[in-house]
Amino acid sequence: MRLLARVGSLRAVVAVTVGFIALNMILVVLGNITDYGTNEAFVRHVLAMDTTFGEGLKWRAITSPAVVTLVYVAIIVWEAISALLLTAGTIAYLRDREESARQFASAGLMMVVALFLGGFITIGGEWFAMWQSKDWNGIGAALRMVTIAGFALVLVHLSPRRASS
Repeated sequence: MRLLARVGSLRAVVAVTVGFIALNMILVVLGNITDYGTNEAFVRHVLAMDTTFGEGLKWRAITSPAVVTLVYVAIIVWEAISALLLTAGTIAYLRDREESARQFASAGLMMVVALFLGGFITIGGEWFAMWQSKDWNGIGAALRMVTIAGFALVLVHLSPRRASS
């Protein structure tokens, strides 16, 4: 029963959830680096607004290859930092370092929310009208990540704080 209580504890649930989000972000970074061209094309088309149907917003388009590269590299770096923070949070949870774990996990999860809600849904989706594209619309995938990271943030902040000695 003691093992079951530990495995089913809120701390264990949080550690597993944060750990899988860390793994997901590591795989995202790995995919973006090893298959650079595929996701770079996504960023290029979203910024260029070349598959959107609204002409009134096309003045927002960015077609500079240097800017596209800068944006894409910044996204990869952001994802890598969030993956590192989430990994550190997972390790801290496993080592029973609750306060450090909460800080690392919260920072990493907020970076995920900022990237996918702020970057993809708000900037990509609305400013660059990504929602209009049949070919380059990442709103669904971004919403999935925001939902998962938001759920994990709630779990992280529900976990009990230990009294200071």
